[in-house]
Amino acid sequence: MNIPLLTPPPLSLYIHIPWCVEKCPYCDFNSHALKSQVPEQDYVKALIADLDADIARFDLSQRPLHSIFIGGGTPSLFSANAIESLLDQVLSRFKQSPCHKGNIEITLEANPGTVEADKFIGFAKAGVTRLSIGVQSFESDKLIKLGRIHNVSQAKFAAQLAHESGVKSFNLDLMHGLPNQTLDNALDDLKTAIKLKADHLSWYQLTIEPNTAFHSKPPKLPQDEVLWDIQDQGFKLLSDAGYQQYEISAFCLVKNDATDDKQCQHNLNYWRFGDYLGIGCGAHGKITDIEKGTIQRTIKVKHPKGYLDPNRSPLDHLNTVTSDELPFEYMMNQLRLFSSFTLAEYQQRTGLTASTVLPTLLKAQDKKMMTCNDTLSTEGKWQVTQLGHRYLNDLLELFL
Repeated sequence: MNIPLLTPPPLSLYIHIPWCVEKCPYCDFNSHALKSQVPEQDYVKALIADLDADIARFDLSQRPLHSIFIGGGTPSLFSANAIESLLDQVLSRFKQSPCHKGNIEITLEANPGTVEADKFIGFAKAGVTRLSIGVQSFESDKLIKLGRIHNVSQAKFAAQLAHESGVKSFNLDLMHGLPNQTLDNALDDLKTAIKLKADHLSWYQLTIEPNTAFHSKPPKLPQDEVLWDIQDQGFKLLSDAGYQQYEISAFCLVKNDATDDKQCQHNLNYWRFGDYLGIGCGAHGKITDIEKGTIQRTIKVKHPKGYLDPNRSPLDHLNTVTSDELPFEYMMNQLRLFSSFTLAEYQQRTGLTASTVLPTLLKAQDKKMMTCNDTLSTEGKWQVTQLGHRYLNDLLELFL
């Protein structure tokens, strides 16, 4: 690398809880259908041991946490007491300013089929500030096709419970491009979510991934022209309802108070190439080593049985991201955002000079996929155009 990294980026923590009630046919995440009682105490103990090892490995005890995200699997299978114990132990290991309950975003993923009123309230009291509810659709036939364990009534009730739980905000996960979905079907899902007054919506297209049931037996999906119509009209519907698109699949409700920011701070740190620890089965991490001028990636042991073995290290893989890989890795995240970035920020986050990426940015500008207000300055603001976001994969290929 050619220049030293100027400052350590924000540090987030991802915690993976791998169990779910049933494995969905489209899911390629590291999730395992629950065959017995959730081993809460043993898993929390393993998570903390994993965290302690990472803190020592990368000398992170003096860095504050920017955010925490508990994903899965289905983290809402855990009791509120287990989540509280986990968060208390996590936060005690980091610099406490500003890292304490209520002062950083702490998200927990929830399945509408695994929650009740007391549980959501308990999560809020445990320190969770944001819930992310995996609804996927508000149509019964689509939920059945997707293998979801909840019904439409449970999905709506979960949103109501989130409003009443005491968390600061909540997200609804919705998918489009579902089997046999029409334009009206997709828009009706969005209209229902809007009526439920979710602070944040994640609205993304179903893709068929390898090693899934859908890959083995693909369902009939909408044609491309229908998908374009769904996206175009869906974006307009959300915009008219007051939702601001700030990332390819992320929308936040803009309220009168400009300081009331409902964007997902944890995911923003990913997309801005910040640092994050990943603990739990199969979790991935990215850490900047300021002294060495390197960026390290970690992957943890994938299967719960191996991860819970106290005689085995939770670390499965550790590698250094090469300088050849960094430009694409940075852009793969940053270009998903609708906000601009500067080459000064690129230099600080990668340790590379602007010259390593400027020729490609200029090529993207020639293709009308990006714009910049000052290409001669490292403070010039680079932004993806509407064309660039529509053909994001083509744009990213320029950086390979």
